[in-house]
Amino acid sequence: MSKSKFLDLIKEQRNQKTKEKFKGSFLDYLSLIEESPEVCDLSHRRLYKSIIEKGSERIEESDPRYSSFFEKENIEVFNYFSDVFFGNEKVISRFMRYLKSASSKGEESRQVLLLMGPVGAGKSALVDHIKRSMETKSIYAIDGCPINEEPLHLLPRSLRAKFEEILGVKIEGDLCPVCRHRLMEDYKGKYEKFNVVEKSISIRGRTGIAVVPPVDANTQDTSMLIGVQDISKLDLYSEDDPRTLTLNGAFNKGNRGIVEFVEVFKNEIEFLHTIITATQEKAVPSPGSNAMIYFDGVILSHCNEAEWNRFKSEHTNEAILDRIVKIDVPYSLEVDQEVKIYQKMIGMSDFRDIHIAPHTLKVAAMFAIMSRMEESQKCDLLTKLKIYNGEEVIERGRVKKIDVKDLREEFEREGMTGISTRFIMKSIDAALADSENNTITPISMMKALISQVKEQITDVNYRNRCMDIIKKIVRDEYLKILENEIAKAFISAYEEQAQSVFESYLDNAEAFTTNSTVRDRITKEERRPDDRFMKAIEGAIGITGSSKDGFRSDVTAYMFAKMRKGEKVDYTSYKPLKEAIESYLISSVKDIARIVTKSKTRDDDQQKKHSEMMRVLINDYGYNEHSAEEVITYASNNIWRDS
Repeated sequence: MSKSKFLDLIKEQRNQKTKEKFKGSFLDYLSLIEESPEVCDLSHRRLYKSIIEKGSERIEESDPRYSSFFEKENIEVFNYFSDVFFGNEKVISRFMRYLKSASSKGEESRQVLLLMGPVGAGKSALVDHIKRSMETKSIYAIDGCPINEEPLHLLPRSLRAKFEEILGVKIEGDLCPVCRHRLMEDYKGKYEKFNVVEKSISIRGRTGIAVVPPVDANTQDTSMLIGVQDISKLDLYSEDDPRTLTLNGAFNKGNRGIVEFVEVFKNEIEFLHTIITATQEKAVPSPGSNAMIYFDGVILSHCNEAEWNRFKSEHTNEAILDRIVKIDVPYSLEVDQEVKIYQKMIGMSDFRDIHIAPHTLKVAAMFAIMSRMEESQKCDLLTKLKIYNGEEVIERGRVKKIDVKDLREEFEREGMTGISTRFIMKSIDAALADSENNTITPISMMKALISQVKEQITDVNYRNRCMDIIKKIVRDEYLKILENEIAKAFISAYEEQAQSVFESYLDNAEAFTTNSTVRDRITKEERRPDDRFMKAIEGAIGITGSSKDGFRSDVTAYMFAKMRKGEKVDYTSYKPLKEAIESYLISSVKDIARIVTKSKTRDDDQQKKHSEMMRVLINDYGYNEHSAEEVITYASNNIWRDS
């Protein structure tokens, strides 16, 4: 790129940044409000608008997650978050309900929002994203005001009712001590002489957004919240003279926007008393002996569960607890959403160019989620994982579906403990570090997970539980996935064969259910339903004995209901039947063991089939040559070794 092109980019960015902003008199500002009353919105409403203006949509009943994750609740999904956060829709929905109420000046406008959850659950990331939404907004402030306060505060209380009627707005708050001094001394009470400026809310510039990190108890000082009194000026001015004030605290800088408290309960209780005043009275102390300062801001805080439990156990903290709206932020319990989180984080890193073999991230997600789940009497962990993921699951030997709502209500704290996303990303890093070809596979992922569990988890019982999940449940499930995938790659015209078996099964199941005959699709002959054929398919997923009657009835009713609606019906339409058909076809393959074993045992025809299978795995399934060879070798050693 030439120098001129670089210069053009710089100029373009600079022109956008220096776009003309409003600057005028107080009277000009009043005229602006007449045209656009929203320019003097309070902070909660400003934040709410900045998010909803990006659009939203309701979860449709046709969405698989409608029943599994949302429990048939009419959840609104907000576009501002949808491409960045995955599996957090309930959390975000609760946050938006809080914000909507606060923006309407409900009780929540005088409450602190607390995000509480385990480490690595995304609390900080969510708050950061919320703060960035405010950077799209501007505020109009008194020129020269250290806290960027609303210019309408200049109006005397005797005139406010009149101006509220004319402008169609509600005026809240009073001048800060600095501006009050300027009004009387510099402008002789003529508030119309003040100038008003438009300012962009900025995280880096600490304009309308401020962050309060946890502070060591020995060095805690409320000055970082409310500013300081410059003692060097006390020789020039009296102690209560506003000209001695330096209003650079978090509540000063975050006025008109957001103040974030990081790990809020790591601070001493005395340090948090300012929060009580800010929320309840909408005012904060000023340094020295000056008057209270009006505060308009959204207070966001976050902490982990241990800190929350310790804080609420102290009865002396009741005053603060009463002013908190707590939203739990659990880990994701959905495999598909967890995988999206990993993909996002990988996309943000320098690992973008690595080859991640199919199912690698799913293997990691399965382990993470099962570590977060509680053991249920209603089903095993793997079944529970699939149900939470929105999959149609019928346990072996059972026809009736397990109610996802019953599972979720069984353990209220499910998702608040377990393996964090950070733990998984460390494992991905480790798997990549051990790779010789910049490739990660499910096999290398499981090895890395085992290694990280051994190194990072000190609790023996929990470590053993995690090891069992990886070595027994995740490994076995991956072997099933791999067996199915390799068999699919091996079987020519797999889709056609599966569809043919499906159509035959549906014909026979319908005839069995209605106690009628089956008309052969080729010979047109009428015959009794083939019970042996149906049992062979049903047995693949454990449907035996009397349960087969209910299964056949359910399949028939489900398929014909879809047909009546004009929906397409094929072998993938009903997941339990799809699983049964695939298992049936795979079990019928006799030659596959020779294809996946070492080349010295293959004849020319088998070698040709092996090459074709490799081609399908690479071109159709997303493997590269290294990962395809690795999974085939793994299958040879673990699936068809004894064939």
